[in-house]
Amino acid sequence: MAPPRPAPKNAIKPPPHRKRIIVAMTGASGAILGVRVLMALRHLNVETHLIMSKWARHTIDSEVIGWDSTKLHNYAQHVYDIDDMEARIASGSFRVDGMIVVPCSMKTLAAIYNGLCDNVITRAADVCLKERRRLVLVTRETPLSEIHLRNMLGVTRAGAVVFPPCAGVLHRGDFGGRSGE
Repeated sequence: MAPPRPAPKNAIKPPPHRKRIIVAMTGASGAILGVRVLMALRHLNVETHLIMSKWARHTIDSEVIGWDSTKLHNYAQHVYDIDDMEARIASGSFRVDGMIVVPCSMKTLAAIYNGLCDNVITRAADVCLKERRRLVLVTRETPLSEIHLRNMLGVTRAGAVVFPPCAGVLHRGDFGGRSGE
């Protein structure tokens, strides 16, 4: 039997897998970080699934000049209510490439660490951990207490990446007029 012949150079290749990312925003300061992440993922043609907590909406509306939380819906392909526990992103059978919680409040981090799946954000994060999918938590609150540090260590040991933003402009106490870009 002859070996299989290689495909011709002009053969049609299947389209590459489009990345699918869950973007969750909680009520920590630094809401502009979540806005910018969502915009960057859209630019990269990543399929995004957005969840915002009540306090994330409030923080965006009060912190991000020229934005309101409803405007973000234009940057995500799918938007979920935080209390919709039947959302497909709450199931391990719905394949995603990862999840980013940006910004991630210490309350949300504690809930994720302790497995409190009381809303779609914490449930989707729990699914990412149990399915060994990438979970990035962009913590923004400081100073950190010992409890915060223990929770950060715990989620890291469970497989999450804790990623505090450390932009140089934050250390000067201003954003150079760009609000954390």
